[in-house]
Amino acid sequence: MAGRHPGRGGRWAAGFAALALGAALLAGCSSEGASTDCGLDACTVTFNRGVDARASFLGIDARLINAEGDRVTVEVAGEQVTLTVGEQATEVGGFAVTLERVTESEVAIEVARQ
Repeated sequence: MAGRHPGRGGRWAAGFAALALGAALLAGCSSEGASTDCGLDACTVTFNRGVDARASFLGIDARLINAEGDRVTVEVAGEQVTLTVGEQATEVGGFAVTLERVTESEVAIEVARQ
């Protein structure tokens, strides 16, 4: 263990956490009743069902309107679209929107820049 500096791992973890927080702030992600998992050009948004769920990411807003069975209506970038599980992506305002999954408690969509 010679040559190791105590506390270096803690500083690295703190630096990584600060970097991750900075990236999230730069991406401009925010949500209410939803969570986002974003990369550079795409986000997976998981909406909680039964609440007014919405999220902002990649410079756009998304909101869960309705979910019945495997069909979901969402508003993305100001446009309402109805999506079905397993269907190809739908183009909305320069983004490709895909319904990933629908469960009793949540709805997940992927939104990617085209």
